[in-house]
Amino acid sequence: MMTEQQILALCKEGISAWQAAFNQQDAAGCAAQYSEDCVMEAKPIGIFKGRAEILGCWQHIIDQGFTDVSYTNVNWQPGADGGYILTSNWTMNKAYGVVHREHWIIEPDGKARLKSDSFEILGDR
Repeated sequence: MMTEQQILALCKEGISAWQAAFNQQDAAGCAAQYSEDCVMEAKPIGIFKGRAEILGCWQHIIDQGFTDVSYTNVNWQPGADGGYILTSNWTMNKAYGVVHREHWIIEPDGKARLKSDSFEILGDR
């Protein structure tokens, strides 16, 4: 049985892996941080269901020249049904916005992945 500290550490590893993949322009590496049946709401772009659609979304964003993502005001709270909920602000080279709710869970292989993701692009930079 994992402690809450261990679970949170794995969730933090997950977001770090996602950020590293994005900044290396690796859409597949980004998609690998999502559970197979994750639903990602990317306002105002759309809703993407499952890892393949999510991969397509991130590939499209990367292909448009977006890179250099960073997070500020990061907050982690325990999820009511397990895992942890991340909220934050984010910036990229060409845009900024907010993470409304990322739900990170520990999957059977021991890795943390996103069960759901809701973020919003608030403007251009």
